[in-house]
Amino acid sequence: MKRILMTAALAGLVAARLGAGGVSIKGAYVEARTAEVFAGGCVINGEAATTGREALMAWKVDRGSFEGVSLNGLAVVAAVAGDVNLSIREIGGETARTRSAIFVDERATAAQRAALVSMAKRLSNGTIETIVETTPTSIQFVDDGQAFRIAARSVRLTVDKEMKHDPTCGGRQWFHPLSTIEGATMGTTAENTFNGTTLGTKWSDPDKRSSFFGTFSY
Repeated sequence: MKRILMTAALAGLVAARLGAGGVSIKGAYVEARTAEVFAGGCVINGEAATTGREALMAWKVDRGSFEGVSLNGLAVVAAVAGDVNLSIREIGGETARTRSAIFVDERATAAQRAALVSMAKRLSNGTIETIVETTPTSIQFVDDGQAFRIAARSVRLTVDKEMKHDPTCGGRQWFHPLSTIEGATMGTTAENTFNGTTLGTKWSDPDKRSSFFGTFSY
């Protein structure tokens, strides 16, 4: 009984600490788009009008709640397709209009699924606009120390944490993460695949410096 009471007290303390700092939810985030985020100007100019219209965005909640709904351990993934490069607004271009397919953790209740979708939309900074599909499914979200591996129906995303900052051709970071995150770090995208049918486009765009990872809190 004493052990049960102590466990409950510790759980309450963690919740109180999350709330005391104005933060009610924390977790990990990974994204990859179909254009480089670190490259030379020659590459960026070539991609600006022709690529970068698609992205995968994935969140895994460590602990906490969103809009009063507990989301401990649950994940959500968004496949996003825009009418122009999703990042081009950062260098003076127009803002993309997007359509998204959302995949929510099949373990979630109906209320949790709605909260996961709402959280992803809120944290996407407008990247997730029109949602055309919401699908409960098994989601794999693994951090093995060297890479992130995310898999869901129609989606495969693998991001290596190591990225070579090669300054050739004036290489530098041009864009920032699509979502609000802390400790944003660029990665190397080993796999970035969406083969669903609801967005009117499919993609497979591996082996690029096109990803970010970090943590989120809200």
